[in-house]
Amino acid sequence: MVLTLLRQMSRGACVVSLALAIVACSGPSKPVPKDLGANIGLIGVKAVWSTQVGPLDGAVQANVVGTQVLLASASGTVTALQGETGRVAWQLGVGAPLVSGVGSDGQTAAVVSESGELLALSSGKVLWRQRLGAVSLTTPLVAGARIFTLSADRTVTAFDAASGQRLWQLQRSSDPLVLGQAGVLLAVGDTLVVGVAGRLLGLNPLNGASRWEVPVAVSRGTNEVERLVDLVAGVSRIQSNVCVRSYRAAVACVDASKGAVLWNKAAAGTTGLAGDAEFVFGTEADSKLMAWSRSSGERLWVSEALRWRDLGTPLAVGQTVVVGDSSGLLHFLSRTDGAPMDRASTDGSAIVGAPVLVGKTLIAVTQKGGVFAFRPE
Repeated sequence: MVLTLLRQMSRGACVVSLALAIVACSGPSKPVPKDLGANIGLIGVKAVWSTQVGPLDGAVQANVVGTQVLLASASGTVTALQGETGRVAWQLGVGAPLVSGVGSDGQTAAVVSESGELLALSSGKVLWRQRLGAVSLTTPLVAGARIFTLSADRTVTAFDAASGQRLWQLQRSSDPLVLGQAGVLLAVGDTLVVGVAGRLLGLNPLNGASRWEVPVAVSRGTNEVERLVDLVAGVSRIQSNVCVRSYRAAVACVDASKGAVLWNKAAAGTTGLAGDAEFVFGTEADSKLMAWSRSSGERLWVSEALRWRDLGTPLAVGQTVVVGDSSGLLHFLSRTDGAPMDRASTDGSAIVGAPVLVGKTLIAVTQKGGVFAFRPE
């Protein structure tokens, strides 16, 4: 398995990010996944539309805003698709390669370029650009007339959405090596919730003041890679109950209304979580799919049916869990025991991020830039 990391080299206020490919495991090659066999087809998944938006950076997440799906291509085009039909609602080229997902409140959209520039978009044009101290792979959060960013150097910054004025900034000391994946940044009520290294912080969005801070994982290990415990994108939230993953270290659920850890379990996964009121779902590094009790953290079941298929972040949909793999397949499994129920194919390239839901339409995006929509028959 290849993991991407960013090495931070700073001089004064300047931070330069270099992408490094590091092989996480040496020795024998990865085991070959077992044959899937014939598709059971218990659900009857039907392809309803597909389109192409151009190749995507591996960190880009699809973002649903109302009835639209927002995507940023590696070539520099932001596209909003109508989720039910796949029709282009609007599209804008920004003239720079893009590395984050697209955040939006329905009025203003925000995205980050490969050079570490935050761009605000509205009414078919770029409103303003602001250079960040480091590149950001995390989808900007647009809320309350502000745009919030989480940079790779673990700096949280708030901007005025209309003018681009920098309102406040919170910077924690950064390790020399940080994870090259999107992180955790969301609003829970009137609190800005952000992952910084292995900790979850609750901040006042008006001034960045800390309201609470809880540990999800503690850095341990003998080298920089083993000490990485950053929180990764893909959060399962039910009201103030927020469940997150620390990279290769832990899964935890937190009460974000008061900053209390409800439970914390060791887990070796590298991608985000999904869930509902009863379950929390996630995949391990070897692609075992796991379910924990949302209330207690008890492990409820483990499925090895998709082991070694490089699974991504899952999505909980009704009575099923949907997860994509590196070959472009979408797998539908029972939420109660992980039993296979159905599967669907895309274009043969890896599913990027988690599938998303618009109404009754399930949408998956591939690394080649294919966007595929499915509905149950």
